[in-house]
Amino acid sequence: MVYLWLYNFLVKMKLEQIYTGCIAQAAYYLESNGEAAIFDPLREVQPYIERAAKDNATIKYIFETHFHADFVSGHIDLADKTGGQIVYGPTAEPNFEALIAIDGQEFKVGNYTIKAIHTPGHTLESTCYLLIDENNKMQGIITGDTLFIGDVGRPDLAQALTEELTQDVLASHLYDSLRNKIMPLPDDITVYPSHGAGSACGKNMSKETTDTLGNQKKTNYALRADMTKEEFIKELLDGLGAPPAYFPQNVMLNIQGYDSLDTVISKGLKAFTPQEFKASAETSEAIILDVRNEIDFADQHIPGSIFIGLNGGFAPWVGALIRDVKQPLLLVTPEGKETEAITRLARVGFDNTLGYLSGGMKAWVSAGYETDSVRSVTPETFAEAYAQHKKIVVDSRKPSEYDNGHIPDAVNIPLDFVNEQLAAVPKEEDFYLHCAGGYRSVIMASILKARGYHNMINIEKGFGGIKNTAVKTTLNTAEPA
Repeated sequence: MVYLWLYNFLVKMKLEQIYTGCIAQAAYYLESNGEAAIFDPLREVQPYIERAAKDNATIKYIFETHFHADFVSGHIDLADKTGGQIVYGPTAEPNFEALIAIDGQEFKVGNYTIKAIHTPGHTLESTCYLLIDENNKMQGIITGDTLFIGDVGRPDLAQALTEELTQDVLASHLYDSLRNKIMPLPDDITVYPSHGAGSACGKNMSKETTDTLGNQKKTNYALRADMTKEEFIKELLDGLGAPPAYFPQNVMLNIQGYDSLDTVISKGLKAFTPQEFKASAETSEAIILDVRNEIDFADQHIPGSIFIGLNGGFAPWVGALIRDVKQPLLLVTPEGKETEAITRLARVGFDNTLGYLSGGMKAWVSAGYETDSVRSVTPETFAEAYAQHKKIVVDSRKPSEYDNGHIPDAVNIPLDFVNEQLAAVPKEEDFYLHCAGGYRSVIMASILKARGYHNMINIEKGFGGIKNTAVKTTLNTAEPA
């Protein structure tokens, strides 16, 4: 988590953005005159409790902008531990105690007023929260997934739960919400969204995590003043890929409730000896998830284990590739990273960690058990071999990355869709495999090996390394759009 100081108004209000890069998510902490509110908290709530304690403040409200799909919110745990009131916008029907605000309802936090503005579109219950100071001046708006910097929320997540709420229906609602509720607000207010670049909740988000509404009206395609509803819907849906499979499951956890994170961590922190770990893997349906770095995994790992390293986009990749949040997991972690791994899994609803390998791979090897490895070459070695014999190359990057530069004739199998595109994986001969920097290709290699493919050769450092070799003369080097 990264704490970003956003405002310290003369009216004695503090607003901090608490940004978590792994899932590109922003929660917000607001404090005024000894009272605090948290907006869209993460699953691990202790940092918010400690932040309020630092200000000698009481957490009065826990505001939720909507039922999140990409992460499990900490609203229930935070309410249980602080007595704060959970607040949702109109139409929300949670299975736990919460205050369901009406459109325009106001809440006092110290000297500040928080006004709920119902903005259906991303989801039906989506609600923004307008921040108004003691002089009745609008200062900012927490927009959730309704409005991002450079983008707006995708409208295709609700149909998995309610057939009538198609992406076209919600896109129409979103157009109206933006034009009738958001765009009439003053240009000088600050937009505080729930996500930044890298989130799957939109398609064109900026790396910036705040902006003025006035600047967004000038630069955000979705806020064009002369845009018709039909044009808006077409542009919003154009190029919108399928949402990750775990999204509907996270929505249900946020609606129905979940186990306390303390319980999840306690259960998952079970240290297995190599013998116990092996027995558990053989007698359960658990996936062995190796969260070390890609170099260590490629060098030596437990046969059949899946690699998704903590040092990359860990939680979203787990959700995209393992998919079922109830899937039992056995962890291989760097020493001392067990709690972090369990916590980050729980952020996206993967609560069924059975335990971890005590002593890691060193203990596994000392016990005499079999290991596997991923054949890897440096970019320079690949360039020399490729010049002599042009083997098949599989590019595991996104189509947009591939289109902006690739090895001619390389087969594009995006990591997101490897399970659906196994038929495209070469079977009869060795092939080279790469991504952008070396992380995703090792994930794909581990998945392929677990499915019986052992004929891949991973290119270390990925496309970034390849471009610095002799092969670069054959690349499409177009700049990203």
